[in-house]
Amino acid sequence: MSDSAKQKREARIRRHRRVRKKVLGTEARPRLAVFRSNRHITAQVIDDRSGRTLATASTYESDLRSMSTSSIDAATKVGTILAERATAAGVGKVVFDRGGFIYHGRVAALADAARDAGLEF
Repeated sequence: MSDSAKQKREARIRRHRRVRKKVLGTEARPRLAVFRSNRHITAQVIDDRSGRTLATASTYESDLRSMSTSSIDAATKVGTILAERATAAGVGKVVFDRGGFIYHGRVAALADAARDAGLEF
């Protein structure tokens, strides 16, 4: 890993730590955690108090691999699928954890799609 890539990663982790100081997922309002890599995007609905993942969706899934996995369209699909799975698990309200990533592009598309599909945050 080059020095500039390492510095970017460390800066994102520092931002994520700042966010996680304030954001805690409970049973009533779990945390929607987003991770974005260059090729994929993953989202999970997590109850931090019990340490359980209630719902998950990712571009790693075979349904979404047929399309480009690093696009805004793929992030929108992931957000919609995640919201459907979360509501099936009985979750209506979540706390959004952007994972230290800028709320822009794929991260924002995932969040907007989850909101449109019924999650409140």
